[in-house]
Amino acid sequence: MATTDIHAPVPLRTEGVKRTLALLRRGPGRSHRPVDLVATVAFIAGGVLLLWSAYIHFHLWGETDGYRSIPTIGPLFLLQSIAGLVIGLGVIALRQLWAAVVGLGFAVVTIGGFLLSVANGLFGFKDSWLAPYAKQAFVIEVVAAALLVIAAALCLVGSAPRVRPDASRSGHTT
Repeated sequence: MATTDIHAPVPLRTEGVKRTLALLRRGPGRSHRPVDLVATVAFIAGGVLLLWSAYIHFHLWGETDGYRSIPTIGPLFLLQSIAGLVIGLGVIALRQLWAAVVGLGFAVVTIGGFLLSVANGLFGFKDSWLAPYAKQAFVIEVVAAALLVIAAALCLVGSAPRVRPDASRSGHTT
């Protein structure tokens, strides 16, 4: 009867995790290939639009009689502006697939919160398309989301790891 040695190291099955992490770290880097340049522009433009949305939310929160005086909604406006600042800067600085996904998720949640607030109300507050900057912020967030989808897609199709020029087709150096 064979027994297992509890002190013997068990090989971890981490290949799937390593592949997923490598995929999430894909990005245009400093490449000058056209697809990577377009991805870089999409990352930067999407990040700038997230920053612009964050600024709008902060401005609306900070106005006299602004959103800060609305229970629950006021703190959420402040949180949106802080998170938008951090995420927007992260998207611009990092330019990797995972940053695009986080930025996209943030934009979609912001859009969803606004649409829910307009349609049904949110936390006892009903917003309006006629509110200051409502249409502008909505368009900014939709365009940011679209740009981040483009950035993510280009990371998946265009920013695949490249073979070094000194490597043969089999992947071994010559």
